[in-house]
Amino acid sequence: MPSHPVRPVPLRQDALVIGLVGLAHASSHFAHLLLPLMFPVFMKEFGLSFAQLGLLMSVFFVVSGTGQATSGFVVDRIGARPALFTAFAFFIAACLLASIATGYGMLMAVAVLAGLGNCTFHPVDFTILNQRVSTPRLGHAFSAHGLTGNLGWALAPVFFAGISAISTWRVAYLCAALMYVLILLVLLVHRDQLRTEAVVRHADAPAGSDLAFMKLPVVWWCFAFFLLSTMTLAVVQSFSVSILKALHGVSFEAATMTLTAYMLCGAFGMFMGGFVAARLPAHSDRVVAVCMSVGALCMALCATGIFGATGTMVVLAATGLAVGIGGPSRDMMIKKATPKGATGRVYGMVYSGLDVGFAISPVVFGVFMDHGWYSATLLGAALVLLLSVGVALGVGHRTKPA
Repeated sequence: MPSHPVRPVPLRQDALVIGLVGLAHASSHFAHLLLPLMFPVFMKEFGLSFAQLGLLMSVFFVVSGTGQATSGFVVDRIGARPALFTAFAFFIAACLLASIATGYGMLMAVAVLAGLGNCTFHPVDFTILNQRVSTPRLGHAFSAHGLTGNLGWALAPVFFAGISAISTWRVAYLCAALMYVLILLVLLVHRDQLRTEAVVRHADAPAGSDLAFMKLPVVWWCFAFFLLSTMTLAVVQSFSVSILKALHGVSFEAATMTLTAYMLCGAFGMFMGGFVAARLPAHSDRVVAVCMSVGALCMALCATGIFGATGTMVVLAATGLAVGIGGPSRDMMIKKATPKGATGRVYGMVYSGLDVGFAISPVVFGVFMDHGWYSATLLGAALVLLLSVGVALGVGHRTKPA
């Protein structure tokens, strides 16, 4: 008998799933800035030092990174949806606690709650996308995922600054809690679109089979890629404003706009990268390698100062475009390295490299900055990004079909 052709998944259905996951992802990036944006307020209100404020973020990333590596097992076992809804409960609790904070101890609790909320998102997001979005549209799905994350970062400063200006910082946190409640309601209404199949554990499965993926070298190569590439991003986020002011004497406003331009270029790059990833799914590692190489070259040239103040700001922003284009292909590269039935675990472990990179980079390059080695900081970030090129090609070599 002739076989019936498989009906393509309607675009509307895929778009809804991508939109819901993107909304959730944007909210997790928004949570990255729940505390840092209010650091000046906390210093004045509670008499805290830079070291104390920095420790808050260290706690956030340690909790998030540790939780991310382990939450993937939970996602594979119970499905992505319960873990996603639990994450929003943690975010709501963090915002409510922040709104009534009276000292450092309560802020530390906020950091822990926000870290617990943040830790589930990459295992959850990629499990839903890989199971619910049709294969031809996965490149665009990964593109939208990265793009919405950047938009979450961009929204947070406007949100908190705007509400604090017309009211108080405590009201801003209450409004953030309300925002998370509304997003959770949207996800609950469309919960059927977020359902994923849990991994069935057979009674005769050997002990430790859940950890078998950790014996695969390619998983650790992927982890290393995220660690290295994130170290470069952390340099841009943490030190680019200070570097531009020190090397070229630009104003604080101009330097800050450069950082904003970097993020916006990264978002636009991710949009473009979705088409590249969909067009070249078999060569995702090479796409990543080319994009990261271009980004590393741009950053290294910025370190030389040959472009002057304006040129350096433009080229540094263009670095975000190059890295952004490689984002969706990076996620396709990880997909190819993921064994069947281990999506949550692998993405959780691999993306915990992101938290480790964010935790290590400011410490390492902070020493450079303390010594006034501003050009060396940019050059070091470029070299680390270049190392990630070799790692990406290593991942590609280990995922080639036999």
